[in-house]
This record gives sequence, structure tokens and C-alpha cells, in this order.
Amino acid sequence: MFDGSPAPRLFGLAPGVDFPAALIDGLTKRMADATPEDWAQVELIVNTRRMSRRIRTLFDEGPPRLLPRVRLLTSLADGTQMPDLPQPVPSLRRRLELSQLITRLLDQQPDLAPRSSLFDLADSLATLMDEMQGEGVPPEAIAGLDVSDLSGHWERTQRFISIVQTYFDAEAEPPDMAAWQRRATLRLIREWELSPPSHPIILAGSTGSRGTTALLMRAVAQLPQGAVVLPGFDYDMPDHVWGALTDGLTSEDHPQYRFARLMQQLELGPSQVPPWSETPAPSPDRNRLLSLALRPAPVTDQWLTDGPTLPDLVGATGDVTLVEAPTRRDEALAIAMRLRQAAEDGQTAALITPDRMLTRQVTSALDRWDIVPDDSAGTPLQLTPPGRFLRHVVDLFQRTCTAEMLLTLLKHPLTHSGQDRNRHLILTRELELYIRRHGIPFPTVAALQEWAEKFEAQEWLDWLGACLMADPVPGKRPLADWASDHMARAEAIAAGPVGLGSGILWEQAAGRGALKTMQELANEAAHGGEVDAADYDALVSGILVSAEPLRDRDAPHPHILIWGTLEARVQGADLLILGGLNEGSWPELPGADPWLNRKMRHDAGLLLPERRIGLAAHDFQQAAAAPEVWLTRSLRSDDAETVAARWLNRLTNLMNGLHGRNGDEALRQMKARGETWLAHARALEATETVAPAPRPSPCPPVLSRPRKLSVTEIKRLIRDPYAIYARHVLRLRPLDPLQRAPDALLRGILLHSVVERFVRDATEDNALLSPRHLSTIAKETLEQDVPWPSTRRIWQARLDRAAHGFVANEAQRQQVAKPVAQERRGVAEIPALGFALTAKADRIDRDGEGRLHIFDYKTGTPPSPSEQAKFDKQLLLEAAMAEQGAFADLAPAEVAQALFIGLTAPPREVAAPLDKEPPAKVWEDFTALIAAYLTEDQGFTARRAMREDRLGSDYDQLSRFGEWDVADEAVREMLE
Repeated sequence: MFDGSPAPRLFGLAPGVDFPAALIDGLTKRMADATPEDWAQVELIVNTRRMSRRIRTLFDEGPPRLLPRVRLLTSLADGTQMPDLPQPVPSLRRRLELSQLITRLLDQQPDLAPRSSLFDLADSLATLMDEMQGEGVPPEAIAGLDVSDLSGHWERTQRFISIVQTYFDAEAEPPDMAAWQRRATLRLIREWELSPPSHPIILAGSTGSRGTTALLMRAVAQLPQGAVVLPGFDYDMPDHVWGALTDGLTSEDHPQYRFARLMQQLELGPSQVPPWSETPAPSPDRNRLLSLALRPAPVTDQWLTDGPTLPDLVGATGDVTLVEAPTRRDEALAIAMRLRQAAEDGQTAALITPDRMLTRQVTSALDRWDIVPDDSAGTPLQLTPPGRFLRHVVDLFQRTCTAEMLLTLLKHPLTHSGQDRNRHLILTRELELYIRRHGIPFPTVAALQEWAEKFEAQEWLDWLGACLMADPVPGKRPLADWASDHMARAEAIAAGPVGLGSGILWEQAAGRGALKTMQELANEAAHGGEVDAADYDALVSGILVSAEPLRDRDAPHPHILIWGTLEARVQGADLLILGGLNEGSWPELPGADPWLNRKMRHDAGLLLPERRIGLAAHDFQQAAAAPEVWLTRSLRSDDAETVAARWLNRLTNLMNGLHGRNGDEALRQMKARGETWLAHARALEATETVAPAPRPSPCPPVLSRPRKLSVTEIKRLIRDPYAIYARHVLRLRPLDPLQRAPDALLRGILLHSVVERFVRDATEDNALLSPRHLSTIAKETLEQDVPWPSTRRIWQARLDRAAHGFVANEAQRQQVAKPVAQERRGVAEIPALGFALTAKADRIDRDGEGRLHIFDYKTGTPPSPSEQAKFDKQLLLEAAMAEQGAFADLAPAEVAQALFIGLTAPPREVAAPLDKEPPAKVWEDFTALIAAYLTEDQGFTARRAMREDRLGSDYDQLSRFGEWDVADEAVREMLE
């Protein structure tokens, strides 16, 4: 195929060229006189599976011929051909071993790092070690760095790096995958030097950013029948610019830096890198524009001299659209609409972006047209149903099962998937309602026994108790035990109480991937030592995150693609959309390196942070040169302004300054084309203006209106009548919270119980009328009914502070009157209206004159006398009921006082204004109020007289509050 020249062979293909197609085209021309057997001898080495598949697809399209051997860079060094090399250890095993070494180091020097960062440190250290082995950098090179300015940090770093010294000893430890790849590659290169292969070997598509890959590229280029084909080689960049791309500290972020370094190592110049094929670039004029825009920062002054030599930019950018969307949502919707258009027209279109949030938004927008894009990134294993299920199960090992955790697992599609899942879902629904109704924050078998008997679900409840409501596992255990118990428990939950096996947990692609990951953990667990539940949780989460994503190749649309930036080199699409062109997104910000700074990395021979930026820049240059291109970005993201990607910023700045080449006009047309699609997106989401709902005041039929209310609801009837309508006429109730919180309602219920018991004890035995006894009762009650330790202590402390004042006042109260009723229910009727008022008095005392004293305990601020006179009529109504003899076993009697007792420190007591609002008058006014609401034209107005506008109502959504406000007139609506 090639002549016998000893000079290295480097070829290139211009940015924008369909690389796999041009690669085959150039190979076909060079093999024009070859026999069919010669085709089978050709060896193609490519860098991605996607490129390998595309090459095979192109060969399948014909003409008929033997397929060359297509191999991946990562599998080039085949272990079967080098049996004497020790097999590499799995990466998980090495990370587990590192975690054990770091654990021992932290045990000796706990000030080095927190224990919670154990596995993060192991992963980070393993990544550094892989890079050192891949780049051929021994620990001695790092130990010898000049770090006089960083003595403290460097001392800590050296302690961590020193623990991996043994893994660089080829005789002591089996190699990691990165080290094995480098050893195998070096072995392969030595074999080629001793016995050069006679068949053609072509390495295509790689930029040589990794040390091992760069070694292989140089070796292939110097083989007698070897060649390297570079993707996106800039043939428009002058030689003097190429010559300036030699210093990694200043040029690493340039898209052509890796090619310049390779040419320097092979002693070649840009003119000695001919095109691999005669395939022209889709837009040579655009390539010149991009090349000039991406010149290294120190020579951007060349824009002034080289800019005027560019061709007319209106023609060069005629197929380029610039979308500058107001928000990320607008950007995603515009992209989705263009992809939909491509699907209708039969175009192959690809969205290229590293922004996974943008890809999810675009995928979601495409769903409205039933278009599922072919996403090369796939679905991360931890986000698949089995991945989420396994993470939920891990939580059970380290925390007491809460109502939320229980229902989350019970509703998971993999739970109880063995058989009879319909009954499982019915029981789950009923159990949720029971838990909400009774407020069970930490469900147990004993707490749910009554429910199980009612629904004949004892076997199901026993299964819950064994699998989901078991106690957390304390202390450290061998990692193998954790992994075994984790899988066993997950399978038991998936199978159900009578199911066999593991249900459908390990079925389908996601299940098989999860099973493979968990089995790998179980196989390597012996190297992980002992860990506790929290460490095991962190380990499993990290393993699931790093597992290989899953892709379903059958479901997606064949012509709508989502690629990462690497796939820009495997172009075959009619339209490329470069999305998320903002700083921090494209290019992504380099991650923090806890070990070495930028200069230390350069001095040691490791990769610089700018490497990723340079690769992203090359991918941008390659993709932006495609036949039709969209460049998109959002002006705002997460309520903050964004900054355009540096390459897009350079391009627009250059075009704005080239008036003579119509650059500003070309840029205006690019933006106009983008604005057209943004207008389409706005039109798609445009909605008709709908008049806001009026402030409601429904008038239901009299027969449907409530005929019984409690005294505590009268305040609501006065302040928010609509809530009474929704609760008693529509019979709507707010759904109780799943996870009962230690709120004011629960605190009030418990403290009422504490005070009731205390008053009863103190009445029977005056010696118990003491703050100590009150505190003892509170402690017992809180221990029994409050499962939150911190809340128990806080509430206990609050009651202890109020105890002395309350007990002192209670002693005075008992000198005046004695308790005769606690939590006593009462009913008073208005026969003429067919209405009944109910109440439950906290406490009623009787004095020596036979008069009654009514008390109500408040954990919050008691209502003022003015509020009681106008709105909060609870005690006033109870006084009126008591004088009518409405409370059971209490004869009618005069009410001497009605008092709110605040359980606060200092105690606050507020008396009801019986002198200004006597019981007879209160009952007369109350009767008039009820009579008014039992007339046809009286509406139940929403938020009629709320204490504060900011206060919410359970039925604000139903009344559509927000579309109206309290200044609006209420609109009565007669209901039938």
C-alpha cells in the first residue's frame, strides 16, 4: 500500500469531513490494485466502538469485498498473545485495596483527612495512579519535585502517594489496567521493531492525548506499512503558528496542540501531513474562518492582518445558525423542534453537547412527538430501576425504617414482582392511608398489627417486618458479608412473601447490568476489609455511578442522535447541533486536583487540566465545520447570566470586526435564523389568555349545608367560610402527611395529655403538685409518643422552663375551685334551626359556690380578648354551653370565668371577656350567625377575614387563591 520510504507517515482529514467515509475512500483508492486477500490483511485501529460500527456499516453497503480487521485502541494489546504478562487486576479491587491502605494511614494520622472522605480519596488516588502509569511517570518523579512553597500540603500529599509505591513495582504486584496497557503496548512496539509487520496497519481517529496512545501512534507511523490518520487536521493554519504550539503550559488548550506535538516528535512539518483522501471539506471557507478564530491567544493580533484575506463570510456561514435563547428551556425546545423537523425530512441529525441536563430537557421535549433519540451516553446504572432499588435497600442497613422509606420501597416497580403484585399494590395503598391517618413515623410490626388483622394481611406484614422494618445493622463487618446480605435482602424484597427467586430484579438489560456489578463487588469484597453501614452505602453508590451506562439500541429513532463531544470525530450526520455553548458547560471546568497543582503536573510529565479543554476545542472545530451546523446557548441559566463559550466568543468577535468581509452581516443572518426557530418555540408553547377565577362565594342548597360544627370550627366559619364549605359540603379533607413531623399540632396534643394527667394526680394527692412530678410525666409521655430524640429533648426543656410558673398558678387555681371534668364532651342544639354545636372542654372546675371555671390549654400564644370577642369564640361558646348544661354529667351552672392557660415560660393567661360578652348574648349572636348561613343566598366566601394575608388555608388551591386577592369582591354562585 505504501512505498518503502523510512519517513513516518502522518495523514490528516480536514475538519468537517465525514471521517469514517473518507477513511474508507482513501483506503479504497490505495487498494485499487489489491487482491481480495489483501483487503483481509489490512488492520484498522480506531478509538471508539461507534467508529468501528460505522466502518462496518459502510463496508456492508458495498461493493462486496473482504472486511479489514477493525480493532480498538483499548483492546489492541491482546492478553492471549502475551501470556507471560500478568493479567491486570480489576479496577474495583485496586480501589478497595487503596481504601484499606488509606484507612490504616488515617488510623495512624487522623488529622490528614476526615474519615467520611475515605472512598473519595481512594477513587481520586486510583485515578492519579492510573494516570501516572499511563503516562509512564514513576513515584520518584513526583517525589523529586520542587515544592518549597507548598511544604505543608506537599507533606500530606506525599504520605498518601507513598502508599501506592508498591503498585509501581512490576515484580511485587500485578498491574492495574492502565499499567498493563502500557506494558503490553511497549511489548508490542518492541516486537514491531524486531519484526516489522508486512501488512498495512492504519491507526485512525485518535488525537494522541494519552501517553500510551501517543507512543503507539509514533510506532505505527514509522512501520514499513503503517500510517496514522489524524481527524480534524487544520490545513489552513500557517506554519509559524504550528511552530508556536510547542509549550504545553501555553498551548495545551489549543485544538491542534496534540498534532503539533506529534509532528515535533516525528520531526515532521505541517506540509509533510498530506490529506488521506481527496474528500473536500463541506465548507473550506468556514474552515478558514474557524482556524483564524481559534488561533492561540498570544497571536490573536493576526486577526488584523489575516482577517481581510478571508472570503465573503455570508457564503461561508450560510449553513450556520446561531441560537441565543433566553433560558435553557427555550434552548432545549428550539433544538427539539429542529430535530423533529429533521426526522420528518429524513435527515440524520445529531445533538452534540457535554451538558447532560440539556440532553435530558431535549429528550423530554421530543417525547411529545414520540421521538426517542439515540443517546450515546445511555442511562447511568444508578438511575435505572434496579440501581435505584439497590440504593433504597442499602438505606435499610443504616437507618431505622421510616414511613417514607417503607412506602418508597413498597411502590417500587421491582418490589414484590414475583407474583400476585396486584394484591401487593392494594395493600400498599391501604397501608399508606392507615399510616397517614394514625401518624406512624417509624412503622413496626406491632404498630401495624391492628391494620393487618383488618385486611387479613398477616403474612404480608411479617414479610415487611423481616425485610423492610428490621433494625439497622451496627458496627463494622466484612465487606463480603455486607454484599451478601445486600443481595439477599434485595432479592427477598423483590420476590415478595411467597415468591421464589428474585422476581424480575435481575431481568432485562438494567437488571443484568446491576447483577454483574453486584457480583463483581461480591467477588472482590475480600480485598475491602471491614466497613460499617455508612461506608458500605458510600461504596455501593460510587460503584453504581462508575458502572457502564446502559443503552437500548432498538428503541431510539435511527436518525435522531445525541452524542458526546468525542463523537464529533465520527461524523455522518446531515445536521450537527452544538448545544450548551457556555463556559462551564462546553468546555467543562477542570475538576479540582487534591494532589498536584498545574506546574507540578507539568514538571512531572502528567496531563495538564487544559488537556480536556484542548480536546473539547478540537471537537468544537471538527463539529462546527459540518455541512449544516447549529450553535446554541442560553443567555441565562438557573437565574444567573451565562458567559458564551470561549470559542463562540472568539468567532463572534472576529466576525463583528470583519466589516469588509461582511462578517457583521453574516453574524446577523446567523442570529436571525436562530431567532426564527426561537419564535417557533414560543409559538408552540403559547397559550390562550384565560380570565382569572373570581373570588368564590358558593351558595349550596340549604339541605346540603352543615348541621353540626365544633366550637373550634366557628372561628374558621367567621374567618374563612369557604373552608367549612369544602370540608362539610364537598367533604374534602387534606391528606395527612406521610412522614409525621414534630409540629405544633403534635406538641399540643402531647402537652394536653401531660397536663391532664398531672392535674388528675395533683387533685388526688396534693403532694404531687410539684414541677418535678410534671417533668416526670412529660418525660414518660415524650419517650412513649415522640420518636425523635432531639425533639424530645427540646420539648422537655421547654416544659421544664414553664413548669414552675404553671405549678404555682395551678396551686392558686385549686384553692379557688376543684377540677370536676377533663376532656369533657358537650353538645348544644338549636332546635329551631336543626343545628348542633359540639365541644370538648380541656378542663372544667367548680368552686364552693357551685360556679364553673372553664380552662383551655394553649402551647402557642392565646388569643387576645378583642380577638375572642370578634373571631375566636371557643371559650365564650363553651361558657354558653355550660350554662345550658350541654356538657355530660354537669348540671347547668353560672360560669365564673373562662381562661386560656398558655404553657409557656413565663406562663401567660388570657381570660375570655365574659363581662362584655355574656353567655346569653354570645349564644344569641351565634344563633343569628348560623341562621344566616342556613339561608339560600348566604355564600361561603373564601378568606373572608383572615388574621393575616400570609396565612394559608388548606383549600387555597381549590378556591384558586392567587388568581384573586382579598381586595376583590366575592362572587356568589348558586349551586344546585
